[in-house]
Amino acid sequence: MCLAVPGKLMETQLIGDNRVGTVQFGGIKRSVFLDFVPEAKAGDYVLVHVGFALNVLDEEEAQRTYQLLERIGMLETDVEIEAEDEARIASVAGNLDAIH
Repeated sequence: MCLAVPGKLMETQLIGDNRVGTVQFGGIKRSVFLDFVPEAKAGDYVLVHVGFALNVLDEEEAQRTYQLLERIGMLETDVEIEAEDEARIASVAGNLDAIH
């Protein structure tokens, strides 16, 4: 099953030509690409799927969705996954820069 999970955008940065942000999902922070949501800014809630923010959400909807996912056990809590995400994003960013 594929899932998009809401999280709070904490900060943004440019890596090469790609806009990347740190998104907090409960107690876990992950790096995600923000190229699909150029309007997103720190403090916004975004819907994230496989390392890409797809939409900006209002806080109420993000919290409601996050609580439901947490209640049914659909959220990962292993912080080791964060390092894997960071490595994947750095690799993809490098590949995209090579294309340009």
